[in-house]
This record gives sequence, structure tokens and C-alpha cells, in this order.
Amino acid sequence: MILILRIVIGVIYCFLVCIFGTVYCLFSPRNPHHVATFAHLFGRMSTLLGLKVEIRRPPGIANNGNCIYITNHQNNYDMVTVANILQPGTVTVGKKSLLWVPFFGLLYWLSGNLLIDRYNPTKARSTIELLIEQCKKRDISILMFPEGTRSRGRGLMPFKTGAFYAAITAGVPIIPICVSSTTNGKIDLNRWNNGHAIVEMLAPIDTSTYDKQTVRELAAYCHALMVAKIAQLDTEATQQLGSRNNTSSDSI
Repeated sequence: MILILRIVIGVIYCFLVCIFGTVYCLFSPRNPHHVATFAHLFGRMSTLLGLKVEIRRPPGIANNGNCIYITNHQNNYDMVTVANILQPGTVTVGKKSLLWVPFFGLLYWLSGNLLIDRYNPTKARSTIELLIEQCKKRDISILMFPEGTRSRGRGLMPFKTGAFYAAITAGVPIIPICVSSTTNGKIDLNRWNNGHAIVEMLAPIDTSTYDKQTVRELAAYCHALMVAKIAQLDTEATQQLGSRNNTSSDSI
């Protein structure tokens, strides 16, 4: 019953956001400042899922300037976790097939996000070149999923180098965003309380000491950093859930 209720409310909510968002974006199509606005609206669905999302940002975030954000890509619940921390003026890079998702695909493109054809190496490289040009010429940052696909409980997958190549070439820092695990039964739509998820933005990583020959070193460094941080966040999230359960038991 809880599952059905959540699905019905979720579908209606997403439909309304997509319709309103599409009409709104028609007045200034492809404006990158729309992305964070509608991402945060989707992020509010965490309450519907019974998931408490804790957002952690480092001090001085307003002074980061243009950058490439990278984050772990777990499943569809990224829409209610990562979406909450998206900074104004940031666009995301998604696979081209997203354009065909009813209602959402049009909003995704019209709000200013970028689409990449990951099955066509030539077009994918062209998109990376476009990312570099956008970073240099416009006051925007870009969020990418360097794993290239959803991990679905397999841990942090190996990184592709596109995001790191773009950051080095554009001369902008890399900022990792780590999300605690939401896979392997952590979220059950038939359960009222789905615990605690932590989304933490790490300090910027200077890319000026790297070049095209050492791009894999940068990717490996970021991967190791994120693996350690995600493990720490998983431990904290588990402790938070245990603390909440104990509090509920004591109150009874």
C-alpha cells in the first residue's frame, strides 16, 4: 500500500514539475541557471521516500568559480540525493537517450543540460570539447558521472577520463561529491523510514599540475579519495539510522 501511494504521488509530482518547468524554460531556453532550480524541486521527493538527506558543503563554496563536479552514480535515487546539492549555474551531462524519457527528457534538455552519445566515440569527444568551450566562455560549472553508468550496488566503478581531461584542458578544478550508499535494500518503497543519506562536497582539487599525459593519474587519485569518503559516509549513515531507531524505541 505504501509503495502504491508513493508511486502515485511521485508520478503526479514529477509530471507537474516537468510540465511547469518546460513552459517556464520556454521563456529563456537552455539557460544553465534553470538546472539547479528544477534539480532542487526533484530533490524534495526525498521526503516522499522517507529518506532524510543531509547536505554537507565545504566553507567558501561561493568562491569556487567555474569547476567540474564529479559524483558517484548509483541508481535512480540520485535524482533525490545529488540533486539537492547542485549549485546554481551548474549543468549536468547525461546520455542522449534521456531525451526520449516522456516529459522529463524535454525539461532536461530545455533547462540547459548537455547530452552525450557515449556509444559514438567521435560525438562523445565533440561533446567533451563543447564542455571545455562552455567552461571557458560562460560562467558555468559542469557535473559529470565519471563512472559512465549506474553502479547498482557494485561499489564505485572505474572512472572514464572525459571529466578529468575537460578539467585539465579548461584549467578548472575538480570537485568530488560523494553520496552514501542507497543500494542493496537501503531504500524500500514499502517502508516508511528509509534512513539517512549523506551527500558531501569535498574541497576543490587543483588540476594545474596535471596534463594530458597524467590525466589517468588524476582520475585514479580522485577515485581513491572518493572510495574512502563513501566508506566513511556509509558508516555515519548507518550510525545515524541506529540512533534514530533507538530514539524511537525509547519514546515508545
